Amino acid sequence: MASALVLTGLSIGGVTYAYDRETLAAAQPSPVSTQQSRTSWRLVAAETFKTDPEVSQAPWVRDPHGPDSPWHVDHLDDDGEFFTVRGGSEFERHLAGADILRKRVQFGDGGWLTAELAARDADKDGQPEGAPTFTAEHGAGVIDEPSHDSGLIIRSTEPLPEQYRIEYRLRGIEFGGKRDGTFEYDGKINGYEPTGCKTNWPWKRTGALDGPADRCNANFDDVRSQNGYYFLSIMDYAKPAPHNNVFIHNHRKVGMDAYNVNGPWARAFSVCNPSTGQKLNYLDSTANGVNEIFFDGSRYRDPSIGYNEFIMPTECGLEDGATPRENIVSAAEIKPEIMPRKTYTFAIERTATSYIVEMSGEFKYIGKTTLRYERDFVEDGTPIWHYNQRTDEYDGQFNTTLTFDGPYGSYTREQWPAGSAYPDNFVIGDPHMNYYEGSAVIDDIRLYVPRHAQAGANR
Repeated sequence: MASALVLTGLSIGGVTYAYDRETLAAAQPSPVSTQQSRTSWRLVAAETFKTDPEVSQAPWVRDPHGPDSPWHVDHLDDDGEFFTVRGGSEFERHLAGADILRKRVQFGDGGWLTAELAARDADKDGQPEGAPTFTAEHGAGVIDEPSHDSGLIIRSTEPLPEQYRIEYRLRGIEFGGKRDGTFEYDGKINGYEPTGCKTNWPWKRTGALDGPADRCNANFDDVRSQNGYYFLSIMDYAKPAPHNNVFIHNHRKVGMDAYNVNGPWARAFSVCNPSTGQKLNYLDSTANGVNEIFFDGSRYRDPSIGYNEFIMPTECGLEDGATPRENIVSAAEIKPEIMPRKTYTFAIERTATSYIVEMSGEFKYIGKTTLRYERDFVEDGTPIWHYNQRTDEYDGQFNTTLTFDGPYGSYTREQWPAGSAYPDNFVIGDPHMNYYEGSAVIDDIRLYVPRHAQAGANR
């Protein structure tokens, strides 16, 4: 069994995180880890969690759904047309089985950051069951998500500027994966509590919807076989928030995430050994991989939900998801057991012509290093999904029209038409409301703009 780290008493989700901030700060690499970054960027905003964001004091607000909801985005919304053509009135019955309660809380200097929380309220008394929390403790931000049917992300309050570098430090993580070679540790299974109903209710892509309108309906899938965390990702809309898991697959530009799987489909995954450049099967890994992904704007993994194909840079080569047993190839494996004594820095940059993903820390096989990969908005004829922040950056050449259908109708949507534009914003945390459960400790969120940019250019 894995043993929890113990120093000073920061305990969340049954895991005790060690904290001696002065010692840790002295031991860790400074933000902006590369020489190129130090000379190219100017810091414009930072959050070090010296004060609590006071999320707990904000009231829970019921999401009214529909186009007037502050959290409305498109047809993949939690009450979206995608689900009504699949499930009709049965889906609507399930959706009505619990209220979705939300918090949207600004914090940081000038309110430049926002915490977005969402949770289910089954008895509709105005207070969610298993609500997530976000607090500042021991000089760090603490994400605690005790229930899979909730979500919590940190984002920029306003969309990111035209060019930027966003980065932060990860000081601890418990969102599944193996410890000491097993998914069962600390009384949990892949990071989930072993008892109780934990399903993807009420959102499913296909299949029967009869039965009770609650999470224990046997027609919905148990989620314990897959857990995960978004280390840092860039979304294609202005105000990201937790939604159903189908929604996220059509809204990512680039990202770094964990997808920790103890189900049979894990046989289709691989992990890169960045020291040798050789790949090993996911089943032989620690299940603590980091997937670095540029999302392909010209191909879909699953067009029935608008799920984009992956472009995955690794020291083992550039992977595109098409090779058998390499559907997902992780770039490296983090070592949760060394945190918070040692930490990881995750960063994404957008230049005038490209995106860059970067992670620094001590990785399995290769030790302390920085893995940094850059890709042009359009490279070798392949675009990064929705890269254009402005209409004049894109002429419609990669547009497709997808049909979404089901037993209760069908509809079409253009996916990337001329005249469209997609602001960048980042997410850290868990953007799903029907998958993932755990906790994380984050610190030192920093936003940079090009050194030559005028003051205020990020707003």
